[in-house]
Amino acid sequence: MPSHYTGTIFDLGGVLIDWNPRHLYRKLIPDETERERFLAEICSPQWNLEQDRGRSWAEACSVLRAQHPEHGELIDAFHLRWREMLGGPIEQSVQILHELKVDGVRLFGLTNWSRETFPIALELYDFLGWFEAIVVSGQERLVKPDPQLYRLLLERHALEPATLVYIDDNARNAAAAGELGMHGIHFTNPAALRDELTALGLLEG
Repeated sequence: MPSHYTGTIFDLGGVLIDWNPRHLYRKLIPDETERERFLAEICSPQWNLEQDRGRSWAEACSVLRAQHPEHGELIDAFHLRWREMLGGPIEQSVQILHELKVDGVRLFGLTNWSRETFPIALELYDFLGWFEAIVVSGQERLVKPDPQLYRLLLERHALEPATLVYIDDNARNAAAAGELGMHGIHFTNPAALRDELTALGLLEG
């Protein structure tokens, strides 16, 4: 039986691409406790999310350096050495993406990502070219789980939510897709994703 799902929407970081600031900061702050405190309290997820919302890196780093001048170089590294936070593609997830592409499933991306650093990902990862379209939060000045960002993708490409599977490593973001009528999957690992997509009829068992 063919699946009634005809399209998938993928988050990128944490699902297809291994992005983690620790890849960089293990080199810069050897002590784990100190490193985790820095990433939780200074270059925090909340601070980084504002770049995903469209704030420039120049402004973001300037504001933070003024608050924590003793950490100026470490703060600037979050932008200047951003490429070193990329651990590479999550190969088993990319294989799933390829199988969906070969089977004619429509592929879309929806990502919380800075508009300034997203071109680096486009340069590094050819598989990003497999998507019909990718909506980048930093370009739209909206971040997940704001439903307006999801609606923007749906409306821009005339997509019917009930025909879509949405995949994200953030449970809140997956739940937000479900509230809009999509089938939301909280990504934990490629094997579990494969099992769920198979159960939905999008991959062969």
